[in-house]
Amino acid sequence: MKHILVVDDEEQIRSLLTQMLEHEGFVVDTADNGAEGLELVAKNSYDLVVTDMIMPVKDGLKFIMELVRDYPNLRILAMSGGGAIKAERYLTMAGYLGDDIATLEKPFTLESLLGRVNDLLASE
Repeated sequence: MKHILVVDDEEQIRSLLTQMLEHEGFVVDTADNGAEGLELVAKNSYDLVVTDMIMPVKDGLKFIMELVRDYPNLRILAMSGGGAIKAERYLTMAGYLGDDIATLEKPFTLESLLGRVNDLLASE
């Protein structure tokens, strides 16, 4: 059974992602921001981290950079709906950080989410 960490500052998004992924048989933990996410990654073994890019405390870009540095084999799915700059720019930056990083623009469909998740997990 695959273990996934979902990191997003929006409770609604975390809840929705958790429900979608658990329905597909994944074990899911959640965190409110990148700092909390790093604490969980240090304590648990994850097959995949799904993270938002724009969050307080530690944003997705800093979070991903630390994950890539400290856990180079960890698969990452970066998501963004945009903010001060367009979502594509955040996601492009995230994609440059490593080969095991995929991106997904919000809003997304269940099919596109599961497609990215399954592609990342299949590449192990």
